[in-house]
Amino acid sequence: MDMPFIDLAAQQSRIYDRIEENIKKVLSHGQYIMGPEVGELEERLAGFVDVKFAIGCSSGTDALLMALMAHDVGPGDAVFTTPFTFVATAETISLTGATPVFVDIEPDTFNIDPGLLAQAFDALEKMDPDIYPLPAGFEGLKPRGIVAVDLFGQCADYDRIISFARDRGLFVIEDAAQSLGAEYHGRKAGSLADCAATSFFPAKPLGAYGDGGMVFTADAYLAEKLYSIRVHGKGSHKYENLRLGLNGRLDTIQAAILIAKFEIFPEEIELRQEVAARYTELLGQSGVVSCPKVKPGLKSAWAQYSLVSEHRDTILGKLKASGIPTAIYYPIPLHFQGAYRHLGYKKGDFPMAEKISRTIFSIPMHPYMKPEDQRLIAEIILDSV
Repeated sequence: MDMPFIDLAAQQSRIYDRIEENIKKVLSHGQYIMGPEVGELEERLAGFVDVKFAIGCSSGTDALLMALMAHDVGPGDAVFTTPFTFVATAETISLTGATPVFVDIEPDTFNIDPGLLAQAFDALEKMDPDIYPLPAGFEGLKPRGIVAVDLFGQCADYDRIISFARDRGLFVIEDAAQSLGAEYHGRKAGSLADCAATSFFPAKPLGAYGDGGMVFTADAYLAEKLYSIRVHGKGSHKYENLRLGLNGRLDTIQAAILIAKFEIFPEEIELRQEVAARYTELLGQSGVVSCPKVKPGLKSAWAQYSLVSEHRDTILGKLKASGIPTAIYYPIPLHFQGAYRHLGYKKGDFPMAEKISRTIFSIPMHPYMKPEDQRLIAEIILDSV
């Protein structure tokens, strides 16, 4: 059989005419860089997330980098984040010259553990890695901020994270690359921190047909800096540069495609709830796998549906043999990556991230999953062990 992991074709078939119409408008007016569709998308998504400012940019990675640059992060700064995420989360910290300080994850949500965050902060303040593992060269690092990741579409514990940060003078950036459309106690993902970064990579809940991203904030001062950073640190005109910046603009054609996709996005988020609930009903009591858990008061965007099992390799083999695509997010925690070997972290420093990386896997997840396909996937998993 030929089952897609994410069925973009089914989505496109619903809105193909609108996508084509929007692209033709761009071809007609010819404003391929920062055309009117970029501003329209920013306005629509700012309203959806319920923040005052939305700044479209060239990728989710650049959205994170711009957010850090807007906070003037640089060499000598320490930024706390999770080791269980895509490399872009930590990579952007490193690109500013700052140092990522990793903090282990919660066992149920796989998001950063606020209790361990306090331990890591205390260890850095007291320059004592016996309190909590610290990176090599920690001496002299100044705690500046936190990048919390909404992994797989579920928001991190922002009540605790924001409270902790405010008491210690730290900024908080929400890495909402996977969580646009999620909710946290009645508030939308993207509105939960000083600023938030999301991604429009095609596989994301709201994905373009290429790269794209956006930064959200309610802070006018941060927004002014972000608009500037997006275009080479631009001042009042193209050839005035107030600060170092990026070529971080969102393509007009991608904005036009996203406008068409956004029209059905709220409905797709609800369809994702139904798909996830069906998986959980089929697999939740099996004892073969552990299903994802959404905390009370939260609503996941379900960017992925990820299972945990000590029998992962056996299950993946059976699914592959049946033509069912799977993925592992993430097989190597960041502190084991070659790019971060210089930080000197060792095996056992972040035991939960290390355990989950060995046992987690994701199965097909998108708004257009057929119930019979879900039942087939569940049957194969349950018969694997």
